[in-house]
Amino acid sequence: MTTKPPEGTAAPKTIPAGEAFDLASLATYAEGSIVSRTLLARPVGTVTFFSFDQGQGLSEHSAPYDAFVQVIEGRAEITIGGRASEVKTGQAIIMPANIPHAVNAPVAMKILLTMIRG
Repeated sequence: MTTKPPEGTAAPKTIPAGEAFDLASLATYAEGSIVSRTLLARPVGTVTFFSFDQGQGLSEHSAPYDAFVQVIEGRAEITIGGRASEVKTGQAIIMPANIPHAVNAPVAMKILLTMIRG
């Protein structure tokens, strides 16, 4: 059985293996900020959960690894190689390695980023 922390307390620092959890509750919105939480970090890749306040974003950059972005809440504007895409709740997009990309939050949003090294 999964339990939630009492109201007003932080979620646990680690995610117990083999137990279901509420992904959307792992990072709360912070005014004018981006909040991130690494869920898994392994030599082969990472899984990181982000919350973006409305209007926040990550400027154009590139990474040497492929990345899979899933929108958990809200919607994202993701630009890859100069082409903008709107990605809505429940949708996902792949950002290929070595291609410049940027992430913007036209509304408050939560995303799950899975980066694969290799």
